[in-house]
Amino acid sequence: MLEAPDNFCYNRKYLLEKRKYMTQIIDGKALAAKLQGQLAEKAAKLKEEAGLVPGLVVILVGENPASQVYVRNKERSAIAAGFQSEVVRVPETITQEELLELIAKYNQDPAWHGILVQLPLPKHIDEEAVLLAIDPEKDVDGFHPLNMGRLWSGHPVMIPSTPAGIMEMFREYDIELEGKKMQLSSAVPILSGKPMAQLLLAKKMQL
Repeated sequence: MLEAPDNFCYNRKYLLEKRKYMTQIIDGKALAAKLQGQLAEKAAKLKEEAGLVPGLVVILVGENPASQVYVRNKERSAIAAGFQSEVVRVPETITQEELLELIAKYNQDPAWHGILVQLPLPKHIDEEAVLLAIDPEKDVDGFHPLNMGRLWSGHPVMIPSTPAGIMEMFREYDIELEGKKMQLSSAVPILSGKPMAQLLLAKKMQL
């Protein structure tokens, strides 16, 4: 048991040591609301100063129930932040060629600054080919090989949302990462596990 010295209020070493044994609650919903408010302010300023409204298009293939929920939440968040938002729903029977043509259309349209193809895709469509088709500068998921390479090299531009959100929580709550050990478990390593590991390694954590 760690005992406090008489002058514990002024003893920084004691307070830092005691912090190791404290449980810290991270309020993700409160942080998300805060960040969304900040994003809305930036979007409004961009519109006022440059006449530019950020545009996000989400392409949803088929009727996967979980994907429907994810896409609905993304659309609500985009609208709340003042973005131009469009959800393109296409049938599960769409061919890979047709899907790639649709992506190319939004790649070339300057009104849309972000493109997201909701995963998973039907088995007859090559997910890698679809992710590769998205313009890296519009790849908001950060799954394009160019963006993954930037992440691995320590110069991330587009970061997958789940790892980015976790890192933001660490920053908000001033959680020191250097020297700490980590253990990761992910059902989809390429989408969240590996990018998360890379971000933590960049903070000098130990696997």
